[in-house]
Formats: sequence, C-alpha cells, structure tokens
Amino acid sequence: MNTRKFFSHTGKTMTSQPLKTINLKFEELPESEMKSRASEFNTLMQKRRTVRDFSSRAVSRDVIDDCLAAAGSAPSGANRQPWHFALVSDPAIKREIRLAAQVEEEEFYTSRAPQDWLDALAPLGTDSEKPFLEHAPYLIVVFAQKFELDSEGNKQKNYYVTESASIATGLLIAGLHNAGLATLTHTPSPMKFLNEILERPSTEKPLMVIVTGYPEKGARVPDIDRKPLTDIVSVHGD
Repeated sequence: MNTRKFFSHTGKTMTSQPLKTINLKFEELPESEMKSRASEFNTLMQKRRTVRDFSSRAVSRDVIDDCLAAAGSAPSGANRQPWHFALVSDPAIKREIRLAAQVEEEEFYTSRAPQDWLDALAPLGTDSEKPFLEHAPYLIVVFAQKFELDSEGNKQKNYYVTESASIATGLLIAGLHNAGLATLTHTPSPMKFLNEILERPSTEKPLMVIVTGYPEKGARVPDIDRKPLTDIVSVHGD
C-alpha cells in the first residue's frame, strides 16, 4: 500500500486516507514497432466511414461484448465511469425506437433546423427516414449518468460526465471498426424517448445511438474528404 496521502471531505472535517496502488503493467515497445503500430492504426481508422445501409446479418454477441468492455476502459472524471450502454437487438424495441426517432427527425427537417444546418447536411443525403434503426442487428444507446447511488443508496454526483462518456463512445466506435463492423452515430433531438423505451432513469442523459453491424452488400457512402493533419493540429514545440 502506498503511503502517499490524499484528502477527502467528510462533512466539514478533512480526513486523510492511504492511497491504494498496484504496479503499472506497461510494455515499452521499440520505436520501430511504435511507428509501425501507429501507422497501421491510422490506416485502419482512415477506412472508417459512417454507414447508413446496414445488412440484417447476425453479428456475434461476443464481438459486441468485447468492444463494450474496451469502451469501459476509458478514463473518466474521478473514475466514476459515468456511462451506461443499452444494447438493443429485440426487433420490437428497435422498431419502437425507429418510429419515435422519426417523429423527432421529421420535426427537425421540417421546422426545427435552420437552413444553414440543412444546407450542411445536404451533401450527406440524410433525411427523416431511419430504416437502419431496424435493419442493423444491434443498436447501442449511450447514456451519460449524472448521478449514481452508493452501496447505501446515497446519491453521488459524477464529474465531467459528458466528456467521460464521449471518450468511452470514441473507444467503442474504434473497437467496432477494428473488429470489422460498420457504425453510424445517430442523434435525434430530443432523445428522452430513449429513457422511456429502455426504462432508464431520468438521471441518465441519452447521448447518441450507435448503429452497428455489417454494411449492406453494395452499400455506398458520400464522396467526402477529411481535413488534413495540418488543419487539425497546431504544434507548440519541437
């Protein structure tokens, strides 16, 4: 046990407690392998595309579970791990989600969205119809948990909730792509209907729906580019 101390509040009294630690399991790699791994991962991720045409072909649950477990390894504020992933494969629930999402999307495209937003979406070919919510074998609904209950049922506040859940979601998308699956991030607004359909507490905020599975044979995607490295990175040093 590490003798280093940390401090926490108990009422108005400051108390010190020993910090429990374990040995870091870290494998240092030769620089040549580091470069090779980084290059290969970049090449893999550059092939990732948002897919809207999904096959209903079955996907191994083991693959999904491993990707979800990897997502759960994400860093989080105060290690609260403030995320919940609702994995949906039931056809009836997927249809219910689709119908509810399309109601919100119809409102978005016909009245809520300003024209500049609609213009930005035009090259992507999106509209209010969301058949992928039924066709894909799995929907993963990401919830951010604003609070959690301790072992005695007391409410505890979580920290950096959206940031933490978003990092976990990024790992999940990368993991699914690495496993050979296609993905789509769907964000109908508002999304409270997801709490109702999936019976999640009101303290959880739905962030997005990740649609995943195999792409439909002959699926096509928009012919768009990604920003080059020089446009997304500024260097302040060597």
